[in-house]
Amino acid sequence: MSDEYLAQLCSRYLQKGILVDSNILLLWVVGRLNPNRIETFKRTRDFTVEDFELLNQLLAKFTKVITTPHILTEVYNLANQLNSRDREGFLFCLSQLISSTFNEQQVPAKQLIQNPKFTTFGVTDCGIMKVAAGRFLVLTDDFKLASYLTAIGIDMLNFNHLRFRT
Repeated sequence: MSDEYLAQLCSRYLQKGILVDSNILLLWVVGRLNPNRIETFKRTRDFTVEDFELLNQLLAKFTKVITTPHILTEVYNLANQLNSRDREGFLFCLSQLISSTFNEQQVPAKQLIQNPKFTTFGVTDCGIMKVAAGRFLVLTDDFKLASYLTAIGIDMLNFNHLRFRT
């Protein structure tokens, strides 16, 4: 991915918003809570503090950070693996982001299961497809989802491509 393409893609969505998938949102919240915890928490240890800093810089450019109830549920469930003290801090940080930063978009699961790809992707990813289509840039590290979004014409950034750019 060239710097020029990345800049063009981001500028197209700076005012519209970026929809952040579960693993990346988890990284962002854990990093905001305690960047040193990123590399020791089971669910974020594939990331680094530098990844968090890159993510923080990227998200700061957008006027809206989009999420869905299904993404938030996944993030909450993943965070349940933190120890009780860290989990309490995580939930406080998450609640602050929900009330001040996130723009939550809701699509009933009853609608999402109508997507022919529901059995392949599940409710959260079908929600991402529905909410983002023609409206928001998607940020994910899920290769299968990223490939499918590209195939159906939904703009997305694979965070792994950003992390490992030279």
